[in-house]
Amino acid sequence: MANLHLIKANYNTIINNSRKAFVFTTKAFYFAYIEITNNINMNRFISIVFFCFTIGIIQAQNVLNLDSCRNMALRNNKALRVAKEKAEAAKYERKAAFTNYLPKLSAMGTYMHNTRELSLLSDDQKATLNNLGTGLVDAIPPLQILNVEQILNSVGGTITDALRTNTRNMYVGAVTLTQPVFMGGKIRAYNQITRFAEQLAKTQENADTQEIILKTDEAYWQIVSLAHKKKLAESFLELVKKLDSDVEKMINEGVATKADGLSVKVKVNEAEMTLTKVENGLSLAKMLLCQLCGIEDLTTPITLADENIQTLSLPANTQEVNLETAMSNRPEIISLELADKIYRQKINLARSEFLPNIALTGNYLITNPSVFNSFENKFRGMWNIGVVVNIPLFHWGEGIYKVKAARRESNAIRYQLDEAREKIELQVSQCQFKVNEASRKLTMALKNMEKAEENLRYANWGFKEGVIPTSNVIEAQTAWLSAQSEKIDAQIDVKLTEVYLMKALGTL
Repeated sequence: MANLHLIKANYNTIINNSRKAFVFTTKAFYFAYIEITNNINMNRFISIVFFCFTIGIIQAQNVLNLDSCRNMALRNNKALRVAKEKAEAAKYERKAAFTNYLPKLSAMGTYMHNTRELSLLSDDQKATLNNLGTGLVDAIPPLQILNVEQILNSVGGTITDALRTNTRNMYVGAVTLTQPVFMGGKIRAYNQITRFAEQLAKTQENADTQEIILKTDEAYWQIVSLAHKKKLAESFLELVKKLDSDVEKMINEGVATKADGLSVKVKVNEAEMTLTKVENGLSLAKMLLCQLCGIEDLTTPITLADENIQTLSLPANTQEVNLETAMSNRPEIISLELADKIYRQKINLARSEFLPNIALTGNYLITNPSVFNSFENKFRGMWNIGVVVNIPLFHWGEGIYKVKAARRESNAIRYQLDEAREKIELQVSQCQFKVNEASRKLTMALKNMEKAEENLRYANWGFKEGVIPTSNVIEAQTAWLSAQSEKIDAQIDVKLTEVYLMKALGTL
């Protein structure tokens, strides 16, 4: 029983925290009661209640604030993942470029089968050596009695066999070490380019991050605006329905005409249509926010923290407008500055193609057949070191043209950078004007709302007293609806213009 009292206390807490938790927990007690009546174990009863309690809390916590939406969007956005992968790729490109300063070690092996072997002797020379004794005896007949013909022929055949290369099957292997000494500045330029490219990729990632935050904020405040307008449309619908009911009573009493009733019914239909449009727009806006936040099911019911707030908290407008801040923080400026540095290094890269290249080399070469002890079928090798120098001499002005082309590309980037600075200066000024304009519009909207509420109050009072016609009440209700809608729009504009200003300054 003590456990049951504890569960009831938790149950009461859940009811106070959330309506959804209340529904799920009520179901939990219902099923738990059935379990008890069937003499089921008390531990199982506690488990059932705890399980449903957890589900209720999860369902009730489906409320998102602006920061949580931003975090979800940044975690799940595909474009941002692409940008991060590109930044990682640029980092590894930079590391790969640095290895060009270091010595390179490589190994090479070759096997080659030849249909004919290489020969150091011609066929006539082989025949002469193989018949050395015979030729000598023919030239000097007295030598025949010394029996030197066979001996010399054997010696000649031995020489012929010794000079045979046996190169039908050849094996060659080499291990080479290369250390660049001077490559015309190519290695240094390439390292600078990859370093700037890595910074450029990170800048692009930052730009994508700001763009995602901006889109998320726009979708978030669009939902908040539509949620408030939905409540406004519901309130307006109640007003015109109440007016319709009052006019119907007056028509029955004979103090109002059917024309008055029809005009009110038209307003009721318009209010219902407006509410339907707002509800549809709200559903689509929430689907867009789900897509931005990476929620797979776009129809997932979500509630924003600012939907149910009567008056939105407005920014303090303390954002300092400084053009230097914008120039130093805007990803576009940073990207163009890095691009300018990259193209300047491309000039050096183009120039390096037509400067001398010097490198040290060291090799170990192994062959079979070996040539270090005549020709023998053994693997034998040797070490060697050397210097390789490559000096371009004449290429019909190709290098000059390439350097000039690289300079023109660098100049084009600098012009783009100057143009971007001018546009950003204009954009910052426009955003600052819009912030001030939104603040003034909100002040005017609040005053208009007060007047519209007072006008509606007098119209309702005069209608009850019979001194104000129905048309005036409808006009007062329409003016109240317009003033309320303008107040909501003005509040959202203040929020968004602050975001746009931060985006323009590069501080979002």
